Parts: sequence; C-alpha cells; structure tokens
Amino acid sequence: MALCGIDAVIFGVQDMEAALRFVRDWGLHEKSVMSDQIIFETRDGCEVIVKPVDAPDLPVAIEGGNTVREVVWGAQDQAALDDTLARLGDAVSIGADGLARATDPNGLSLVFRVTHRQPVTGTPTMPNAPGAYHRIDTRGPVITQANPIQIGHIVLFGADFAAMRAFYTERLGFVVSDEYPGHGCFMRCQVKGGHHNLFVLNRPGKAGINHVAFTLNDIHEVVGGGLAMSRKGWKTEIGPGRHPISSAYFWYFENPLTAPLEYYADEDYCTEAWEARVWERRPENFAEWAVAGGIDGETRRQKIGGQDSS
Repeated sequence: MALCGIDAVIFGVQDMEAALRFVRDWGLHEKSVMSDQIIFETRDGCEVIVKPVDAPDLPVAIEGGNTVREVVWGAQDQAALDDTLARLGDAVSIGADGLARATDPNGLSLVFRVTHRQPVTGTPTMPNAPGAYHRIDTRGPVITQANPIQIGHIVLFGADFAAMRAFYTERLGFVVSDEYPGHGCFMRCQVKGGHHNLFVLNRPGKAGINHVAFTLNDIHEVVGGGLAMSRKGWKTEIGPGRHPISSAYFWYFENPLTAPLEYYADEDYCTEAWEARVWERRPENFAEWAVAGGIDGETRRQKIGGQDSS
C-alpha cells in the first residue's frame, strides 16, 4: 500500500487561545506557538496544526465553524508517494508550498507527502489472569496525563457516500475493514494495520467532520487521560466506553478545534486474513458499553444530568 497513515491535521478555529489551552491539556508536544499558527505533535511526530478560521492560506471549509480544513496523508517513501499520485492522476495539483494536493468528493483538501512520522512502540500494561501472569511483583499504573502516540483515524460525514467510498477504496487503494451497507465504511490505508484510518458515514448532502481520534497505549491511559481532561474542565461528549466493531476503548471530548476529539486504545490489528463483516447500524454496535456524561475527575464518579454521582 502506498500510504502509511495520517501525517498531520490542519484545523481552522475561531478562538486561538482556547485552542492552545486545549492542545496543551490534551497532552500534545509543542513545536511552535505564534499568533497566527500553532503546531503541536504526537509522540511519533504526527502534527496538529491550528490556524485562525479566516487564515488566507487555509483551504475552503466543508462546514461552518471550527473544523478540519486539511488532512495530510503520509507515504512510507518517495516511491510510495509517486504511486499514490499516479493513482490520482490529473486530480493532483501542486500547492504554493510545493506539496501535492487533491480534494475528495466532500471537497476536503488532502495533502500527500513522504511521512515525517517516526515509528513508536507502545508500552501497554499487560493484564494478569489465572495461569497467565504478565505483570509480576509490579502494580498496574495510575495515569494522570495522556501522551498521544499518533492520530490514528478521522471520521467524515459523506455528502455522497457512494462517491466517498469509491474515491478512497478505488483511487487511493484503502481496504474495507467493516461496513454498515449504505451507511458507513471503516477503511484502513494499509493491508496490515490498525482497524481503520478512515471511517465515512452517510449524511446525504451535508459534508462534515464527525471526529478525529488519537491513539493511546491502553485502557489505563484512556481513563487516566480522560479524567485529567475532566479535571481541567473539558466536557465529555461520550465515554469512557468500548466499541465492539474495532474492539477499542474510547473517550470523546468536546473541544475548540472541531467536532469531538477521541482518545482510544486497543483496536484490532488487521492483515490479509482479516474478515470484513457487514453490520447492522444499531447503537449497540457503536458501543458495547459507554458512560453517559463522562466521569468527574475529582470524585471519579459518573456525571449524571450535570451532577456527579456519589
């Protein structure tokens, strides 16, 4: 496969100060902070770039308000990049920065470059079970701040679902991992890799961003990082919880960058042997279980109706 994952996401926002506070609280690493541009990165070097919503060099937004304005996809090397651009043919243009660009059927700007990311090996806490002891004479950790490894996936609302599915599978060569027929398609950009780098949901005539997801080590970091965000005053959209389709643990937060951002960990890893399934679109297929309203960082109890449950 020509592409190896998301290399950067560029956001256009209305409040740069709020965005700066959020990305710091989220656990990202600072590269550059200026009045007209903020650049932070994950552990593997995937960039989060934030600009004012009216910045002249931003592509046209596919929806109003704070949102993703551009997604940068990385190729493993120049040969892989050339293969991607050949697939796209005359749909490719070269921007003022010298990078190759195309737009998907939603109108979302996509950039293609040789990846800037460096491989990072996660360090999940191994579980213990009777007869299978992986953690011996060592306590499990209590995480007080997430440290995202990468941007693992992005979820888009497709104004023309069939066109979006065809563009990413036929033009860019993405592989379908699982699917809601006519409603949603989970895709990965490599045959061997995490369950999905992209999920497209059908929303006829209305393109948009559903969420952007950051990969963490394990469920301990999802919960610990989520509690840290709660203590800092950020509002839960939903979570913590677990997706049955990708097996991942999740926690979604409202934020001043775009639609919800997600912490997640422990997704399925797919190879040529993975069997894609067709799923019925039902709430229980979104979440095996989930905490409504999140967990308060101080009491460590569920929030119910705006109140902490004690």
